[in-house]
Amino acid sequence: MRHVAVKDKRWDDHYTRLARRERYPARSVYKLQEIQKRFAVIRRGNRILDLGCAPGSWLMYAAEITGSTGCVAGVDLTPVTISLPAHVSVHTLDIFELVEDPAAVFAQEFDVVLSDMAPATTGSRGVDAARSYNLCEAALAVARQVLRPGGAFVCKIFQGEDFKSFTAAVQTAFSECKIFKPQSCRKASKEIYLIGKGKTGGPHVRS
Repeated sequence: MRHVAVKDKRWDDHYTRLARRERYPARSVYKLQEIQKRFAVIRRGNRILDLGCAPGSWLMYAAEITGSTGCVAGVDLTPVTISLPAHVSVHTLDIFELVEDPAAVFAQEFDVVLSDMAPATTGSRGVDAARSYNLCEAALAVARQVLRPGGAFVCKIFQGEDFKSFTAAVQTAFSECKIFKPQSCRKASKEIYLIGKGKTGGPHVRS
C-alpha cells in the first residue's frame, strides 16, 4: 500500500491538481493551452477534429475557444464519458480505420486537426517511438484528406529515429512547421509537438 501511495503522489503534480480544480479530466489540457497561446491555431467559429480525444480535455478547451458557432469532433478508441457542449461530437473509432475514408464519417472539411495520440507504452524507447510514429503518420494522412487549404495541424510525437522524417513530411504538407515542447509536459517525457500551419493545396487523394 505504501508503494502505491508514493507512486500516485509522484504523478500528482501542479498541473494534475490544477486540472481537478478547473474541472478538466486530464492535465493534458495545459499542453494545448500553451500551444494555443504561442501559435493561435484555433479561432472562434472553427471546425476542429481532435484525434485521440479521450478523456476529453482537449475537446473541452477547443469547444471553449470555437464557441457555439464552431464545431468540434473527436475520435478515440476509448469512449468519452464526460458531459460536452452541443457543438461537440465524439466518434469511437480506430484511427487506422478512419484513415481509409474519413469523408465517410465527416461530411465537412476542418480548419484544424489536433492529434494528442500516444501508443500504449512498453518501456522500450525505440518500440514506443516507432509506435508513436505510426500514429502520427495516420494523423497526418487524415489531416491531408480533411483539412481545408490553409488549415492547421498539431501533432504529438515521441522523439526517436523517425522524428526527422515525420518533420519533413509535415514541412511538405504545410507552409510553416514549428517544433514545440510545452512546459506542462512531464520532464521525463520524450513527447514533443509539431505545429503545421497553412496547409498547401487541396484535399490529398489517396492512391
